[in-house]
This record gives sequence, C-alpha cells and structure tokens, in this order.
Amino acid sequence: MTLLSDSPVAALPPEAGVDALAKLLRGRRVVVLTGAGISTESGIPDYRGPETRHKVRNPIQHREFLHQPEVRQRYWARSLLGWPRFTTARPNDGHFALVALEKAGVVPGLITQNVDGLHSAAGSERVLELHGALSRVRCLACGAHEPRASLQARMLGLNPGFAHTVVELRPDGDAELSQEAVEGFRVPACTRCGGTLKPDVVFFGDNVAAPLVQDAFALVEEGDALLVVGSSLTVYSGYRFVTRAAERHMPIGILNIGESRGDGLADVRVEARAGEVLPRLAQALTRS
Repeated sequence: MTLLSDSPVAALPPEAGVDALAKLLRGRRVVVLTGAGISTESGIPDYRGPETRHKVRNPIQHREFLHQPEVRQRYWARSLLGWPRFTTARPNDGHFALVALEKAGVVPGLITQNVDGLHSAAGSERVLELHGALSRVRCLACGAHEPRASLQARMLGLNPGFAHTVVELRPDGDAELSQEAVEGFRVPACTRCGGTLKPDVVFFGDNVAAPLVQDAFALVEEGDALLVVGSSLTVYSGYRFVTRAAERHMPIGILNIGESRGDGLADVRVEARAGEVLPRLAQALTRS
C-alpha cells in the first residue's frame, strides 16, 4: 500500500490478526517500530492509550526545560519520586517475542520511541532509541554523562524525606506532584562543571539527532516489511518511517489498541495487546 487511504482496512481481533500478520510478513525481513503500547503491560503508562487518553497530561517541553529553572525543579522533583517504580518495570512477553524474531533472522532490528530500555533488557541487540533513554543524564554545559541511578542518590541526599511522598507514575518516568510539594526542592548540578543536567531523552519540541534518524531510515531500507507495535504514530518522529515504508511499497502491519495515524497506510491492522499477539506471531514466523 502506497497511498493514504480514506477508508483504512478494518482492525482484526487477536486470533484473526495473528493469521493475517503471519501471512503478510512470512518470508520477509521485518523492521519493527515500537511505541509506548508495548510497555504498558510492563506497568509503564502511555500518553494516548485507551486508559490514559482521557487524562489531561502536560509533557515536559524542551524549550521550557532549557530556559525555566522552575520547570527543571518540577521535573526533577517528580522524577525522584517516579524513578524507583519506573526501574522496577521488566520486559514482557511482547518484548521477548521480538527478541526471538531477531535471533531467528526475521527482524534485522527495531526502532523504538520508548525511553524505558526494556527492549535491550529483554535481549534485543539492534535497538535504535529515537527518543533516548531515561537511564542516562547529560550535562547541557560540558556534555558529561551520569547514570540516572547515581543522580537519584544525589537528589535523595539533597532532599531528605522527599521520597516518602505518595504519587502516581507518569509515562515519562516522573510522577504526578502538586506545585506546592515541589517548592524548596533542591536540584543537583553537574559534578564536573556545575552545569544544568537533563535526562538524555528527547522532550516534546526537540528534534531527534540527525545521525540517528539516518540510521533509522537505513534500517527501514534493509527491510521487506514494517510492523508497528503499540504506537498511535501521533508524533512525526515515528510516523515518518511508516510513510517511508509506504513509499517503498513495503507491506505494513499495525498492532495497536485504538486508532493510529498510520492506519490509512496499513495492509493489516490488529487491535490487541502486544503481549497477546507477538508471541503467537513469533511462533508462526519461525515455525519450520
């Protein structure tokens, strides 16, 4: 399929969806693009899933983080509280199924919009993290990196007792917290130069590094088909790879709960949880 359709193909339920995806992808090298939907089964909420799209959430904006100290204070205060629960997340059956497909030579690599590191934790070897990883922190002044776990210890030292606040986890690894609770929070600086620290992720309004985008396009060029898993494709950083696949006349499958921006380009759409469909799809595609 090469043109955006005004009437997307109907979304299939899990059983029929596995069969349709297997038929579409069998015998092809399948590049995979994943979004937050694959990690919800690991306990990490998303922004636009069926359980969260009704909630009003204001993700961190890149420009505001750079220029407003109070925004950085609020982010790091919430991050201190959300980080422990974020780090308890473990890969689920969907992640492990993609590992099996990579080991079998079906998947040459995957592109992810997620910042949770769960693909690598599951064992996937070729992972392009479009939006970075929350496990790393970078100094905006000198470029030095620090493990997020190390920064957590420093924040706890500067803000004793703060960690006992009860909060709700947010999709980007921080937590819901009132402005009143943030006041007085002390933000650590870079240990090397005293500069401003930022999580090594792409905030809204920022751009994915050009070399990484080129690597992702090159990976798409290696494939014979594209499988999108758990993404609404609302953000252009991921959607562009779907349009590139369509331009190359690559078969496109979308596995997601709810509608996505790429539905009009898909040959097969399946509405189901990734952890329900991917293990069965992996078995079907690797069966001798």
